[in-house]
Amino acid sequence: MIVSTTTKPSSQDTQALQEVWLRLTANSCPYEYNFHMHTKCSDGQLTPEQLIEQATNIGLKGLAITDHHSVEGYKVAQNWLQRTSLETPKDSLPHLWTGIEITSSLLDVEVHILGYAFDSEHPAIQPYLTGESRSGSQGLAVNVIEAIHQAGGMAVLAHPERYRHPATKVIPVAVELGIDGVEAFYAYNNPKPWKPSPRQTETVLSLSSFYGLYHTCGTDTHGPNLLQRI
Repeated sequence: MIVSTTTKPSSQDTQALQEVWLRLTANSCPYEYNFHMHTKCSDGQLTPEQLIEQATNIGLKGLAITDHHSVEGYKVAQNWLQRTSLETPKDSLPHLWTGIEITSSLLDVEVHILGYAFDSEHPAIQPYLTGESRSGSQGLAVNVIEAIHQAGGMAVLAHPERYRHPATKVIPVAVELGIDGVEAFYAYNNPKPWKPSPRQTETVLSLSSFYGLYHTCGTDTHGPNLLQRI
C-alpha cells in the first residue's frame, strides 16, 4: 500500500522544528537529531529506505534528508514512515522534515544553503529540485534563501567553516540576505566517533548567538553509516 505524501508542511511543523533547534546541544547529534544526510537520490550511498530504517533503529527523534537539489529521497522515506506507522506505534518513529541542500554563490564563492520544512510543491522551490545546481541569478544565495522562504521553509548556512572565506566573513553577509540559522555542530575532519569540531563550533556558536540565529546539527552523511560523514 502506497500512502500519498501530498500533505504540506504546516506552520506548526515549522514551529516544532524551531523549538527543536532552540534545544540543540553538541550532544544532540547523531543519536537524537540529524539534519544533514544524503541518499542515492544525490551523492549518498544509502537508499532512502535504508536511511530511514537506520534512523529509526538508532532512535532518532527527528531528522531531515538533505539531498543535493532533490526531495525524492524525502518522499520515499516519508512513504516508508507512513506505511510503517500502520503497524508500529507512531511515537516510536522519528519525525521527518522536508530538507534539501542547494549550491549557491555568496561573496563570489560557492556556499551550500540547507532548506527545511518547506512545501516541496511550491513554485518558488521548483527550479532547485532538478538534481543540478543553478547558474545565474537563480544560483545567488539571496535568491535561494528567498525561494526557501517563499515555500514556507527555513534557510540554514551549511558547515560555515568549510568555505574559502571564514565564517566570520560569510555569516554576517548571510544574515543580511535573510538566513535563519547556521549549522553550528559539524565534524569538519570526519572523526570517529562523530563529534562536532570544538574550535569551529565555538566560532559559529558565538556568531549565531550574536546575530540571533538558530543553530542546527548534522553528520553530512554520504556513506553507509548515519553515525559518520563518510
